[in-house]
Amino acid sequence: MLFGYAECTVVDTEFSQPAGERPRPKVLVARELASGKVHRLYGDALLGQRRPPYPIGPDALVVAFQATAEISVHIAMGWQDPANLLDLRIEFLNYTNGHIRPNGTGLIGASMFFGLPVMDVGEKEANRELAICDKLLSNNEWKQLVDYCESDVDATCSLLRKMEPHIDLERALLRGRYMIAAAHIEDAGIPLDVEMLARFKARWDGIRSHIIDRIDAQYRVFENGHFRAQLWEKWLQQNRIPWPRLATGTMALDDDTFRQQAKAYSAVAPMQELRQMLGQLHLNKLAVGADGRNRTQLWPFAARTGRNQPSNSKFIFGPSRWIRGLIRPTPGHVVAYIDWAQQEFGIAAALSGDTAMIHAYESGDPYLAFAIQARAAPSNATKKSHRAIRNQFKECAIGTLYSMGPMTLAERTGLVLPYAADLLRLHHVTYPQYWRWADRVVDYALMHSHLYTSYGWNLLVGPDAKPASLRNFPMQGNGAEMLRLACCLAIERGVKVIAPVHDALLIEASVGDMVEAIVTARRAMADASRMVTGAFELRSEVKVFRHPMRFQGDDDVPVMWLTVQQILRELEGK
Repeated sequence: MLFGYAECTVVDTEFSQPAGERPRPKVLVARELASGKVHRLYGDALLGQRRPPYPIGPDALVVAFQATAEISVHIAMGWQDPANLLDLRIEFLNYTNGHIRPNGTGLIGASMFFGLPVMDVGEKEANRELAICDKLLSNNEWKQLVDYCESDVDATCSLLRKMEPHIDLERALLRGRYMIAAAHIEDAGIPLDVEMLARFKARWDGIRSHIIDRIDAQYRVFENGHFRAQLWEKWLQQNRIPWPRLATGTMALDDDTFRQQAKAYSAVAPMQELRQMLGQLHLNKLAVGADGRNRTQLWPFAARTGRNQPSNSKFIFGPSRWIRGLIRPTPGHVVAYIDWAQQEFGIAAALSGDTAMIHAYESGDPYLAFAIQARAAPSNATKKSHRAIRNQFKECAIGTLYSMGPMTLAERTGLVLPYAADLLRLHHVTYPQYWRWADRVVDYALMHSHLYTSYGWNLLVGPDAKPASLRNFPMQGNGAEMLRLACCLAIERGVKVIAPVHDALLIEASVGDMVEAIVTARRAMADASRMVTGAFELRSEVKVFRHPMRFQGDDDVPVMWLTVQQILRELEGK
């Protein structure tokens, strides 16, 4: 009897799955641990199976490694989801989170971590190639593939015995519950305007060249299509814009620096967006199926905070923001983007118990409330009347969650250094309970060598850990917990979730079901926030896009989208 379950089955599957498509099941092998019975199904015998050959009810436990694969086969076959799912890859990630995993996070790497024998890497890759190919297999090849699948089941069984003492089953099953939700999200996919995408692809080289010329006209920092740092430095000096530098003295030219500088200096924004577009956008890599939907693995729990890490090049939310204009609901349908308002601020307020911070969040505009509480704005101030002050206090409120210093705040806000330092002082004075709590978080992490979220996502803390990252972990880690719970609750209540996006859900519904779907999803998000924070409810905001609207909406169209559209029309002679 494993974890108190009379019936426990270890499952592995093999399937082919072209980019953007749903999986095509090929092989399933399952071992029932109590009886020792092994199910080996493949080809037509598998495709003719009307239900799982192993128990999946509330008294049974299903175990897999990277279980979105096995659940995707359940979905493709029309089978029900298992009531209880344990994913050993996720539990291995949780057990080792924060430490180096010398052999990776796959089944081989996890097995080697626990000193178990493993298959030769080359042999495994050869079998994987056989699994994903679309050719007709010979009898020997089918046998080879089934034997390979069974060897993974055996390896997972061995890993299960090693990991059992380290697994908190109640929380592990909650993580398994999210893996089921993630598989359904991956299966749903995101509707794209494939005609517009095809037009972009056909003219992309020309678009790229023209957009560099058009935006660079005001900067003159590109040569032969390449960004030149020395020319950028000259432009910054001419426009008297300070720029962060590395310890070596050279300019910091990473994406995050450009993004933060663009917030502080609007003149930098077009160049930031151009660099992001050129560096991240690879249109041919977007995973789009024949039905026009973007499908790719979400890679749940891949980040240290437990957040998803889908491929930036395959996932529509990975590249530059403007490309999200390709998201377009199909006729008769609606997509809605529902995000938590100031999620990290709300989590910090709730977990720290800082009364003033809680009141600021409950005001509806915590950044303006912070300015009023600090007596930098009058009690009747509005976002419109005190926009500049609100923006400064917003940068401070957000930045303090990452232990931002006065120099960085000065760079982000355009304030001189003494004023930036005083702004940070005001945050300490206004929210003293938050700061005492945040200091205790760092102290606990360094004393006990780990941190954990409300639902047990673990972070191991080494001697070289950065206090700023430790201080921010409760907000990021619990934000990830909140998103996972919201996905589970929404899907289990009948909402079609088509993407989780950091602090938001993207859902899809028919026009007639739109209102009910949005209300249900927002209630799921409210419930998830209370579950994570301990009864404190975070607000959510919704944007609705009905065909033929694009995801960006009619009143929120990025300049880059408009620029690309204009260039495309010119290239097409329209």
